[in-house]
Amino acid sequence: MAGSVLEVGSANFKSSVLESDKPVLVDFWAPWCGPCRQLAPTIEKLATEFEGKAVVAKLNTDAAGDIAGSLGVSAIPTVFIFKGGQAVARLVGVQAESKYRDELNKLIG
Repeated sequence: MAGSVLEVGSANFKSSVLESDKPVLVDFWAPWCGPCRQLAPTIEKLATEFEGKAVVAKLNTDAAGDIAGSLGVSAIPTVFIFKGGQAVARLVGVQAESKYRDELNKLIG
């Protein structure tokens, strides 16, 4: 399936995000969060656009609160971008689609 968003959680966060050889955008969200639902189409679009160049993932904070807590996520949606196992960008709230694209493009070169 082209451009699919990877679902990450406690079991696969390290292998899928921190150990990825590509930049990884992770959308921290929850099913009850209205702004998170508003952001979802943008995240799906980015997954298609950056397929093969970056990983686009979603983490349900209700299911993986341990990870959200360890990263200091206090409001959702929060989007982190990781490269080389490090968080290099943090965007809180719904941002313009171009903002996420610009942050990923900085890391892809």
